[in-house]
Amino acid sequence: MAKPKVLVLKTAGINCDQETAYAFESAGSDPEFVHINQLVSGERALSDYQILAISGGFTYGDDIAAGKILANELKCKLSAELKEFIKQEKLIIGICNGFQVLVKAGLLPGNEIFQQEATLADNDCGVFQDRWVYLKSQVSRSTSQVQCVWTKGLPDVIYLPIAHGEGKFIPKSEAVLERLRENGQIVFQYCDARGNIGDYPVNPNGSMDSIAGICDTSGRVFGLMPHPERHLISLQHPRWTREGIKRHGDGFPIFLNAVNYFK
Repeated sequence: MAKPKVLVLKTAGINCDQETAYAFESAGSDPEFVHINQLVSGERALSDYQILAISGGFTYGDDIAAGKILANELKCKLSAELKEFIKQEKLIIGICNGFQVLVKAGLLPGNEIFQQEATLADNDCGVFQDRWVYLKSQVSRSTSQVQCVWTKGLPDVIYLPIAHGEGKFIPKSEAVLERLRENGQIVFQYCDARGNIGDYPVNPNGSMDSIAGICDTSGRVFGLMPHPERHLISLQHPRWTREGIKRHGDGFPIFLNAVNYFK
């Protein structure tokens, strides 16, 4: 079959697009860089792609709030195209700033009218966090709960780097948080090496329920604060000389799952 085509979104301030494209290419897809102005003008069509990737960075300098301006552009200028993209059961991922964009555009946790139900706020510690963290991934659960396409088959605990100043996940209400829990939409939680949830420094930003990543109710729209594209190969692991070389880094299966979904 043809390789799935990935639209790696470009706009002012995005700076992890090259790594994100390389991750998808390594997993067997065909990534292309497309500027948001090309989508808005109709020069390029979102419908020509199977995967939309919004990578990390500081879109528009994070003015107003992290990811807010790009989120408004997506919601106000491309909502019809995005709704059709989702309706066709295609995939969307937002990493770090991209996660902030998806949340503030209302694409996550996900609803029909793209209404914002959560935010990513300043880290409780008051400083930018640039280090590695452990993540507790979705474990096997009842078939009535969401199964995230992107994280299928991951081990219980993985290790990825973070780099953010506004990563504190806050739902709009306790009802929204409870819905995420009940639906199984909480995909990643910050934890220690044994999988235990804890406060700072285990939870680097103070996120409620230690949330590091969520998906929509279909399991196809996914966002996370850590950077899976920065742990594709084991040599990127800070302890590879002591723990040995593995075939792939912990972030690689996320991109491979997306490619395999279209097989």
